[in-house]
Amino acid sequence: MSLVTGIAIYLLIWALAGFLVLPFGVRTSEEAGVDHVPGQAESAPHMPMMAKKLLATTLLAAAIFAVYYANAVYGWIGWDDILPGLDPRRA
Repeated sequence: MSLVTGIAIYLLIWALAGFLVLPFGVRTSEEAGVDHVPGQAESAPHMPMMAKKLLATTLLAAAIFAVYYANAVYGWIGWDDILPGLDPRRA
């Protein structure tokens, strides 16, 4: 795997991890017990905690990428394990 390919795959995993992490810990103004801000959606988070979510996203993406990279290096699961006889590299 080239460096550019690894970076591209990591960024794709990072974007997916970001969507997975976003909903955790979200509380609306009503749930937090504070007044609603006029003009703001009622479902808007009171404190989004984006710095924590960016850190969690980065750590989760790094862990997932580490497993992906280890599989690419050691070949634990290959195309023949997923689709026996249908390896797309031989098509």
